[in-house]
Amino acid sequence: MIKNICIIPARGGSKRIPNKNIINLNGKPMIAYTIEAAIASKLFERIIVSTDNKRIAKISKQYGAEVPFLREAYSDDYSPVSMATLNTLKQAKKYYNEKYDNVIQLFATCPLRNSDHIISAYKNFKDKGNTFQISAFKLGWMNPWWAIKINENGEPEQLFVKELKSRSQDLPDLYSPTGAVWIANAEAFEKEKTFYGKDYRLYELNWMNAVDVDDNDDLNMVKVILGFNEER
Repeated sequence: MIKNICIIPARGGSKRIPNKNIINLNGKPMIAYTIEAAIASKLFERIIVSTDNKRIAKISKQYGAEVPFLREAYSDDYSPVSMATLNTLKQAKKYYNEKYDNVIQLFATCPLRNSDHIISAYKNFKDKGNTFQISAFKLGWMNPWWAIKINENGEPEQLFVKELKSRSQDLPDLYSPTGAVWIANAEAFEKEKTFYGKDYRLYELNWMNAVDVDDNDDLNMVKVILGFNEER
């Protein structure tokens, strides 16, 4: 029987939105949406929240996740999240004396991804025989090929100079990763120490389900979408 472990990274030191992972979002902590989606998917042997924060741990347990230990490493602003997930995977294997076939990382800051999205992403992972799979959404709104950055002198610099000469409809779609649903073969993940492993693939989500809350603009967008869905 295939054993899947779900790991939800949720450190306590968020800067742009203090206590972001447990901020009240339409009546419940943000992390609750991800825990409930993971439980409803019925895919996991374990659903573990990886946190260094006792308050986050307490709330996570109240909503049905396991927090068998607090994170003691990779809790700073610079460590890749994948390293925290990898460390949690290794600790869980030892703590429970279990081996897992696949590890699924769900960001607590993606509250609009539900159990159906997790199930469909996992089905795609299995059907395609992927070893690493990262959720993504197609960039829209304005044409991303027109992107401009501002240098240290305040001067605009075009990122895609050659593409300016092409019609927008003739340019390929661009995608951005989102932390909604990342999946990897557990053994390969331990070996490569990243979800961006050899031959990784993208799995597309609708942008409305893929929103990753980094700042207050993202948070306000999520509130609008949740309110719209509730009205429907």
